[in-house]
Amino acid sequence: MTMTIPTRVAPPLLFGGRRAARVLERNIIAYRRTWLILVSGFFEPVFYLLSIGVGISKLVTQDLHAPNGDPISYTAFIAPALLAASAMNGAIFDSTFNMFFKLKYAKTYDAILATPVGVSDIAVGEIGWALIRGALYAFAFLVVMSVMGLVHSWWAIFALPAAVLIGFAFAALGMAGTSFMRSWQDFEYVTLGLLPLFLFSGTFYPVSRYPDWLQVVIQATPLYHGVALMRALVLGGVGVSEIWHVAYLAALGLGCLAITQRRLGHLLLR
Repeated sequence: MTMTIPTRVAPPLLFGGRRAARVLERNIIAYRRTWLILVSGFFEPVFYLLSIGVGISKLVTQDLHAPNGDPISYTAFIAPALLAASAMNGAIFDSTFNMFFKLKYAKTYDAILATPVGVSDIAVGEIGWALIRGALYAFAFLVVMSVMGLVHSWWAIFALPAAVLIGFAFAALGMAGTSFMRSWQDFEYVTLGLLPLFLFSGTFYPVSRYPDWLQVVIQATPLYHGVALMRALVLGGVGVSEIWHVAYLAALGLGCLAITQRRLGHLLLR
């Protein structure tokens, strides 16, 4: 009689993540000697702000308005959007390229699973690290905005938690997508998705400039909700619609986190 050993099944996400701090600690230790990589990610949105926001703003003659109706400069218009993009970039790259390397080549997660740490702990810990990285970028960029006088509302004190929420949504989305990647060539889809999001989510000009049907498409994308939320917080004009932006990003993050946990369980425990 042959005995069949049952396949290990990942625990439900609701009860997982209790040892996620150990995964987070591992990432902090690993990045101690490569801190320059973390710092370099901060400069991209600052360069965009200085080159486009400050440089091109001299050529923009049309009046722009904050969500509350107050007139603002072009630099003030794009700064909150770049803040949202900074949180997105800080989270997405750590949860895609780095995760894929650990999963397929370094076999980091296989080694971690030899300890009491489980699949849910890995998912929560990796997303937590991506959140920290995205929050660092957002905090530094928010300081730059404050120094340049681009913060117009006391609601801006919630901009950092909003950046963490944006980072959570994109970190979970990135990890869920990476769990389906087969090779480095598949990461061309990541760039293909991020570039249109960055350019067409109302980052550099109002979404109202698009045709009605395209506005509907853009308003269904995650960065649009992050940009709209950031503009309301930094420039003023917080209303009921911001609840919808928060709910959208939270639901996206939680849903993709559940997918990530299931996919990692399939890949690592089969």
